[in-house]
Amino acid sequence: MNTVLNISAYKFINLADAAGLREIVYQQAAALELKGTVLLAEEGINLFLAGGAHAVRQFVAQLQADARFADLNPKESWSYTQPFKKLLVKVKREIIRMNHPAIQPAQGRAPAVSAATVRRWLEAGRDDQGRPVVTLDTRNAFEADEGTFAGAIDWRIDKFSDFPDAFRAHKAALQDKTVVSFCTGGIRCEKAAILMREEGLEHVYQLDGGILKYFEETDGKHFDGSCFVFDERRAVGPDLAVAPLR
Repeated sequence: MNTVLNISAYKFINLADAAGLREIVYQQAAALELKGTVLLAEEGINLFLAGGAHAVRQFVAQLQADARFADLNPKESWSYTQPFKKLLVKVKREIIRMNHPAIQPAQGRAPAVSAATVRRWLEAGRDDQGRPVVTLDTRNAFEADEGTFAGAIDWRIDKFSDFPDAFRAHKAALQDKTVVSFCTGGIRCEKAAILMREEGLEHVYQLDGGILKYFEETDGKHFDGSCFVFDERRAVGPDLAVAPLR
């Protein structure tokens, strides 16, 4: 029986008190016997946690009591066992490293499209204005090897900080298309979409909530394989159940 609730969530928001928040967040999660990782930085919060359903949701409610996190909307999945070995709460320079400090999502998001909209666009091959649609995988190459959208652009990057240079090398090929950037849970494709917009690509969107939200809200059509996750489950399928690695 699946009894362990897994959540992932992030929010780009200015956290001048990230260092002070670390101890508060750690104590709250530890008291509820949660395991996983919470990253805090001046640009926001990024978390992957697991535990009993009541405890996980109590932790989320405690976070949401802070007005800055009131709209935090975690993605949920279930597992038979605890996929994390310990609890880590860290303060970092970025909650997702891009080495591009000019990108500040808290100043405004790139437009996001829902999972249902992306599925509809992929079914038609075009967006609502008739423009050709392509999906752009912003994850590392080994993640894409486990599964990705059919026909997705994959620049075979080794780490997310390689993305800006890869984009600049391929920018011209994207100019006449609607580009939907995607990643596991939304954080990397959000930063990527902002960078691409700032560097002049007009028709670029992020898949809101990433692959995990696509699995949650659609039947998973147009996605081949499974989604790599950074815990002991290793990969989940369109039904969000643990999937075998390729």
